[in-house]
Formats: sequence, C-alpha cells, structure tokens
Amino acid sequence: MSRLVVVSYRLGGHDGVSIESAKWIAALRHLGHDVATCAGDGVADVVLPELAMHATSPLARRDLARVLDGADVVVVENVVSLPFNVAARDVLYEILDDRRAIFHHHDLPWQRPQWLNEPALQSRATWRHVTINDLSREELAERGVVATTIRNSFDCDPPLGRRVATRNALKVGEERLLVFPSRVIPRKNVEGAISLAESLDAVLWLLGDAEDGYDATLDGHVDAASIRVVRGLPPGFDIHDAYAACDLVVVASTWEGFGNPVLESVTHRRPLAVHPYPVLKEIRGFGFTFLELDDVRGIEQFLTRPEENLFAHNAAIARENFNVADLPGQLSALLENLGVK
Repeated sequence: MSRLVVVSYRLGGHDGVSIESAKWIAALRHLGHDVATCAGDGVADVVLPELAMHATSPLARRDLARVLDGADVVVVENVVSLPFNVAARDVLYEILDDRRAIFHHHDLPWQRPQWLNEPALQSRATWRHVTINDLSREELAERGVVATTIRNSFDCDPPLGRRVATRNALKVGEERLLVFPSRVIPRKNVEGAISLAESLDAVLWLLGDAEDGYDATLDGHVDAASIRVVRGLPPGFDIHDAYAACDLVVVASTWEGFGNPVLESVTHRRPLAVHPYPVLKEIRGFGFTFLELDDVRGIEQFLTRPEENLFAHNAAIARENFNVADLPGQLSALLENLGVK
C-alpha cells in the first residue's frame, strides 16, 4: 500500500476539520495505507508551529519538505481553503507543484466576509479537489477548478450516552435542557439559541468555548439571559452523554461548511431545531425533517408529544447517505483516480 501524509492547520481538536480529518485518517488506514500526520497545532506525528492558523513566524520550506519526503500522496486539510496562514499556503503550493495531492476543502475563502476577494484556488493535473458539499463544488467550478463532493460521514450506531447521570451532574431535574453542541463564535448565533431557550423556559447548555476573541461578548449574552446557562462538559462525560441528556439540539448558525451537529442529532435520535443556513438546504434535500428555530409553537408541541417515527425516518436517511462505513470505499475510488492503490 501507499504512504500518505495528512497536513492541516490543526488536528486532534473538537473543530469540524479535526473531527472529519480523523475519520479520513481512520478510513485510509483501514484501506491498509501508511498514514502520517503534520499540523501546526494540536495532536500530530509532527507539529510545526509555523503551520498554525495565526503563526507569527513563516514556515520554512525545508521543514515541511522534510515531513512530506517520500509520501505517495499528500492530503491537505483546509490549509489552502482558508487563508489563515498565507505563507504556509504558498509553501505548500510550491512543494506540491508536481506531486500527487488531495485538497480536502471544508470551507472556501469567499464564503467568509473578510475574504470575499481572495483569488481562486490553484490546481494541477496531479491534484484532486474534494468539497464537503455541492455548493462549494459548484463555486469552485465557476472559478475553473474541478472538484468531487465527499460529504462528512457519521457513525450511524453511536454509543448510548448517560441521560440521568449527565443531567444530575448538570443539576438539571425535570427542566427542559437544550444543548448547543459547538464552539461559540459570531456565526454560530448563540443569541438565537438563548432566545429559543427563553421562549421555552429551558436550560441552555453550551458545550464549546468562545473563540476568536468572542469571550467578552458571550459573557454579556449569558449575563443578560433570563434563563440558566451552563457551560462545558463535566469531567468524565462526553458528547454522547450530552446528546442523551438533552431534550433538544439547537443549531442556530447562520453559516456552516457542513454542520456536523445536524447529522449527530439524527444518529443520536434527538430532536433538532435549526436556523436555515445555506448548506442546510442541501442536507434537507435528502429528505430529512427538522424543526425550525423560530417556530416556538411547533417545537413546544413536538417536545410535548414527540413523533418517534420521525427519528427512525431521519436515521434511515443518514445510514443510507452519510454512513462513515462507506468512507473507505469513497476514498479508495478517489485514490484510484490518482493512480494510487
């Protein structure tokens, strides 16, 4: 089999890129490939701080070239997709100029307001571009870059979490518990989640930390809330416990490259209230049924009288179209297209 190196700004974290990269790494190893990892931050075989998102020192070509030496294919996770570190992006482009590479795009620069005028991504005959949704694939095509869509994938039989123990740890009795299962930054729209929790007289549980300097703003929203807000996972508990414990999952985002909590709520068979961010329309196109964030009356009715058949309906769609068990086959076909076996 072949030797692959996965390169990313960050690996081993709780962000979507880290989570999906880990699934790709596991799938590639399942296929029998030798997979090494390199990142600017987090957990990787090689950590190069100059590769991190906001590195203060430029990445030396020789350092990255040494890591990639001998790789049959380099898998690039978002490093050229969003220009958090232009120096690292340009070094990577240079090193991979005539080598086989897969660029896994979780986002694209013009999808963020601050990078509307960023130039189109580069492409070579020895490169393959992969997007996680059709919207990004079509936007790349408009800019002359051919890509393949491989959507994020999920364990369709996740571990059962501990509902009672988790709620006890949070000191939540019979109150309704809404979970906001993501980090907190402006586009995640925590204000929408707080508003819904207030309308339902529910406890709101924020799983992730504030990032990108949003701490003070989040503190202000929490202080102004008329309902109780709890933050973070208690020691010894995990995401499966969080889904088991909650009465409703809230995805209030105005933008997501994909939106993993949407499918995680489906596989954990939890009701979900969503704000209609653009890629959600694509996900809904598979036939899912979700609750609308601003339909308080409809949410109230569902929580009072849950439609159990809806959970089974959504779970069946996820198993058919977003199953992590299918990922090795998808990646095998991609590698074969590159001439790699």
